[in-house]
Amino acid sequence: MMGLRFHLCFLVLCGTLIIPTKCLAQTCLPEDHVALFVFGDSLFDAGNNNYINTTNDYQANVWPYGETFFKYPTGRPSDGRLIPDFIAEYSKLPLTPPYLHPAGYHRYTDGANFASSGAGALVETHPGLVIDLNTQLKYFKNVETMLKRKVGETQAKKLLSRAVYLISIGNNDYLAPFTTNSSVLLSYSPQEYVDMVIGNLTTVIKEIHTKGGRKFGFLSLLPLGFLPYTKASAPGNSEEITALVKRHDKALTHALQILTSQLKGFKYSYTNLYNSITERMNNPLKYGFKEGKMACCGTGPYRGIPSCGGKRSVKEYELCGNASEYLFFDSAHPSEKANEQLAKLFWNGNLDVTWPYNLKALIEHK
Repeated sequence: MMGLRFHLCFLVLCGTLIIPTKCLAQTCLPEDHVALFVFGDSLFDAGNNNYINTTNDYQANVWPYGETFFKYPTGRPSDGRLIPDFIAEYSKLPLTPPYLHPAGYHRYTDGANFASSGAGALVETHPGLVIDLNTQLKYFKNVETMLKRKVGETQAKKLLSRAVYLISIGNNDYLAPFTTNSSVLLSYSPQEYVDMVIGNLTTVIKEIHTKGGRKFGFLSLLPLGFLPYTKASAPGNSEEITALVKRHDKALTHALQILTSQLKGFKYSYTNLYNSITERMNNPLKYGFKEGKMACCGTGPYRGIPSCGGKRSVKEYELCGNASEYLFFDSAHPSEKANEQLAKLFWNGNLDVTWPYNLKALIEHK
């Protein structure tokens, strides 16, 4: 029996195809296995906020969220799958469950999702209500410890060095000062504030690198000044928000270039989400949408009041008949159809939108 178990662990037979695998304790992985570790905000949150003490403002665990694909609300702020879900699919991995899911599904050899709706790079962004980026890093370090216990230090290092680290952060750091009672922008110049956000993100990247991380995927910020949410909730601030977004994206691309020269083996993919979404907002029909500026679910101007699901401060909401006709599902988040389009750009987009590598090339790079 032991000999048979060893044989099955060492070879995976698919018809006549023999795929070499590596056995890590009781876990057998293909030699080219790549895990996904996901950090960030609501663009990437697979449901972590279901399991923290927060308000309904930062949760999406009510119908009609999830209606298109899952048929029930998972905590993802969309009608279906998010960008990391599609990246997992393209990578031939199962969907990465939220790290805080209590059900015990913790196959960390495939990765983990730490993202939290409302989170920022700054701990001051929605403090006490979200999992900020530094706390997400602590959770990753917990996973690193568990992997070492499960597969041994050598194999854990190999897994972490082959893994891809997806990061979407910063959107809330620039929205919160305009949509909450925060006075943070009165204390700093715009450039000082951007430098703080980029500084915190850079520190986290360096920490992941010290744990073996080498391959990273980043998204630019959303066109925050023109989301349905902003146009309904902070209509007079679009120009100021947009100026901050552009400062951030410029600073991030510069920081990534510096990190490439500083950190051994550091490689990254950067996707211009700002331009990709703006293009779809302005030309929805070209991308298969009927509506590019109004949300499918919400109320008020552009359905930009975040009332989708009826559990937040505003209870009334309207719901469109077909979410796939809309670029935005709710006041600030893309529909599943939009997420799939954006994920494809992240995965194998050309240099006009994704550089210096796309994720597919990054994963294949030895």
